[in-house]
Amino acid sequence: MISILRTLPTTRSLLPRASSSITKFMDSSSNASSIGGSQRLFALAQHLRQYKAPSFPEDIVEQSIEEIGGKVVSQVGFQESAIPIGQNPEKFRPKKAAVLICLFEGDDGDLRVILTKRSSKLSTHSGEVALPGGKTEEGDKDDGDTAKREAKEEIGLDPELVNVVTVLEPFLSKHLLRVVPVIGILHDKKAFKPVLNPAEVEAVFDAPLEMFLKDENRRQDEREWMGEKYLLHFFDYDIGHKKYIIWGLTAGILIRAASVVYQRQPAFVEQNPKFKLPQDVSKDTTIP
Repeated sequence: MISILRTLPTTRSLLPRASSSITKFMDSSSNASSIGGSQRLFALAQHLRQYKAPSFPEDIVEQSIEEIGGKVVSQVGFQESAIPIGQNPEKFRPKKAAVLICLFEGDDGDLRVILTKRSSKLSTHSGEVALPGGKTEEGDKDDGDTAKREAKEEIGLDPELVNVVTVLEPFLSKHLLRVVPVIGILHDKKAFKPVLNPAEVEAVFDAPLEMFLKDENRRQDEREWMGEKYLLHFFDYDIGHKKYIIWGLTAGILIRAASVVYQRQPAFVEQNPKFKLPQDVSKDTTIP
């Protein structure tokens, strides 16, 4: 989709040491009534609920700005970093958004994620692959509410079919948008009948989550921002007779989600250096 300023820290442990294998908890025989009868998805949901992303409340952000004079401990995945934001810190108030990482069990027993291709008529990121989601609106209760509302508007996904189990650390988009990835479980894939909003979405499809940990059908492009080099990852994916390229922010979020779910690092170097924001941050500032 769009380039990420920096992806996220080293994957932290999600499961207890004794059950760190994805295969082990996916084979659990726990009661699965709340996930549509699938014992494997129920076990996955139970373990993902143990994952707690660092929180960055707005009051902490504002306090940090006051305390360190023009710097703020970022709430967008920059753990333990301070970002210079210029002489007027009020300029840096990133708008909020959330995307839905909607997982379900495929016919072959693999975990799959729902993706969209954006409409070619959109003014930004037209024709690119994305996760369902969008900007936070007044009335949204939380990030999960935002992600599910947007998924319903874009592809007709009934919020009642999605069981939100956790959220990941926020990402910062190319346009300095604070994007929170929300992981949800689709407990009845057959009940999902896509209804696309043609103004926003051209197609909806799914892909195996694990592919974002593999160094297969992957390319990379080195970029530079204020003297710091980083990598953009591109995943080529064919399904049916259609070809898709999953890259940038979407790829970065899915790499992180796969790392959390499968409890391992990707088989390639991510190269996610720390970036500094320019001294004069405005609504027109973008990351290459």
